[in-house]
Amino acid sequence: QVQLVESGGGLVQPGGSLRLSCAASSPTLDSYVIGWFRQAPGKEREAVSCITGSDGSRYYADSAKGRFTISRDKAKNTVYLQMNSLKPEDTAVYYCATTLRLSMATVQAMCVVRRFGSWGQGTQVTVSS
Repeated sequence: QVQLVESGGGLVQPGGSLRLSCAASSPTLDSYVIGWFRQAPGKEREAVSCITGSDGSRYYADSAKGRFTISRDKAKNTVYLQMNSLKPEDTAVYYCATTLRLSMATVQAMCVVRRFGSWGQGTQVTVSS
């Protein structure tokens, strides 16, 4: 099972930026889909963005489009989530997770909470003035 460690969360003012990092223990990410998810108090965990380790195909939830960018550094086995123009409603615990990529599935189809089995411990993001 892949071990994941998130970092980069914190307190930021509305309109600010944060970059989250997810370091994976796997020697390669090529066979995986790596996703960022978030869970706000009293709400279900939801997908934010996913990326394929092999070709870098990306999916963004509507809430993330135009503001967040997911990327990967294959040499470091690390996936990043650059978050700009943050809003108070982005406040949540952010988790990264991995799952083996299904050969015929699109990254959008894979980017569903129930498909992911390896999860990090989460990092808190608070957007507040």
